Amino acid sequence: MQFRRILLKISGEALMGDGTYGISPDMISFVAQEIKKIQEQGAQVALVIGAGNIFRGVSGAAGGMNRAAADNMGMLATVLNALAMEDGLEQIGVPCRVMSAITMRNVCEPYVRVKAIEHLEKSRVVIFAAGTGNPYFTTDTGGVLRALEIEADVMMKATRVDGVYDRDPEKDRNAVRYDRLTYTKVLQKELRVMDAAGISLARDNNLPLLVFNMKQEGNIVRAATGEDVGTLITA
Repeated sequence: MQFRRILLKISGEALMGDGTYGISPDMISFVAQEIKKIQEQGAQVALVIGAGNIFRGVSGAAGGMNRAAADNMGMLATVLNALAMEDGLEQIGVPCRVMSAITMRNVCEPYVRVKAIEHLEKSRVVIFAAGTGNPYFTTDTGGVLRALEIEADVMMKATRVDGVYDRDPEKDRNAVRYDRLTYTKVLQKELRVMDAAGISLARDNNLPLLVFNMKQEGNIVRAATGEDVGTLITA
């Protein structure tokens, strides 16, 4: 494995599968099987899952809700996705722990950095839920933060497209994909790979970011083993 410890960021929308809302059991099973493959090859895997399939704080705020209240709802929605993924992994024999930035001891562990690293070193997948525990931060930024805290070698962002483009490839067929980018170029060109806070945090701490298409079977393994998959963002 090129990367020994990986933070895998998955969008909530990815868990919908072919649906328009909620969680697809088939998609949970697919992602769980892909994670199992890289863990069996020796990688330590942590996950951060968004909640766009259930509730997105920014959308709630745009609809007139208080932003802090809307973001709190979004963070709770990430816990639902985390628990679904935990179940999917446990069903195929992959030990897993959900750790939440918002304490809810009846359903998952509170987030403690040292404990998270201990779980990883014992070959357990760790799912970080509830973002950073604070409003106004996206799960992308939360993913970068957790990756830095556990000293991950890379943050891999799994998306619906095969990398970062100069325009939205789902809307413009002439969009051009980048194989390599720098953090500064992403910020200057305002490429919508993740929010500026997350990119800046990764840049300040030299955390490599890899953006790739997770829907193609085997891509997570290819990314983790260093194959040329997606777009790599570095200094």
